[in-house]
Amino acid sequence: MLPTRRGSFRLFHFAGIDVFLHYSWLLVAVYGIQQRQGHYTTMIWPVLEYLALFVIVLMHEFGHALACRQVGGQASEIVLWPLGGVAYVSPPQRPGATLWSIAAGPLVNVVLFPILSVAWYVSNSAGWEASMPNAYHFIEAVWWIDLGLLIFNILPVYPLDGGQILRSLLWFFLGRARSLMVAASIGFVGVAALAVVAFMLRDLWAGVIVAFIGYNCWQGFQQARMLTKLAQLPRRKAFACPSCKQAPIIGPLWVCHKCQTRFDTFETLATCPGCGEHFPATTCPECGQARPLMQWESPARPF
Repeated sequence: MLPTRRGSFRLFHFAGIDVFLHYSWLLVAVYGIQQRQGHYTTMIWPVLEYLALFVIVLMHEFGHALACRQVGGQASEIVLWPLGGVAYVSPPQRPGATLWSIAAGPLVNVVLFPILSVAWYVSNSAGWEASMPNAYHFIEAVWWIDLGLLIFNILPVYPLDGGQILRSLLWFFLGRARSLMVAASIGFVGVAALAVVAFMLRDLWAGVIVAFIGYNCWQGFQQARMLTKLAQLPRRKAFACPSCKQAPIIGPLWVCHKCQTRFDTFETLATCPGCGEHFPATTCPECGQARPLMQWESPARPF
């Protein structure tokens, strides 16, 4: 259950990526600013603090999106909402490509950390805590924001970045389905631990976040079960998806958009047997990438 463009408005377009902001983010921002105003003498500083949070989260999501494109994947949309941000990325279904697409987000926070640490050190050395307390506490808060987001995101709890990084590493050894199953199973343990923490803190907002993570962890577990079933189906070993390298499943998995006939595109050479419509590109049912049938040619067998 990830956020969608529904209930969001478009902020801007940059580097081929549309950035959307959910309306509820504004309501939560008002609440967050009010909670922080006691730390400053004027309202402008908690506003700047929340804008800093916005910028750091946005940079984190752009890290995911740009890294995904770097490995040949697709990424054209980012949605920011109260529980954070989501970059809609579709990397090639390979462990290395997926690992880089996910790890690039936390790496943005890693790069920011020494920069903010130097800024905090300089402000402390210059005596800003006494002479410019608002600026000092702002730098301190932004430092904690970046560190907090980094630590939270790298927790090995699926679907957080840490859980997805763990899944990508396991993918090299266990395969696509089993790696997701293991990562989701470990994620359930993490969700239980986070739920205990939220209960001990009596924090309703933390409870909402844990519930969201738990639901998506369950979705990941269900996806792993589906992938396990798909892996057991007979496949055409003479072909392979140019993107994810998976051999296509044998069966009528493709549907003609004109006559709704179901057919096996590899039997009919991308031509609908019902109406004769020819399809210039064949969509992989596993990774969703569409490529000309000629590109599915296996090196071991001429097309």
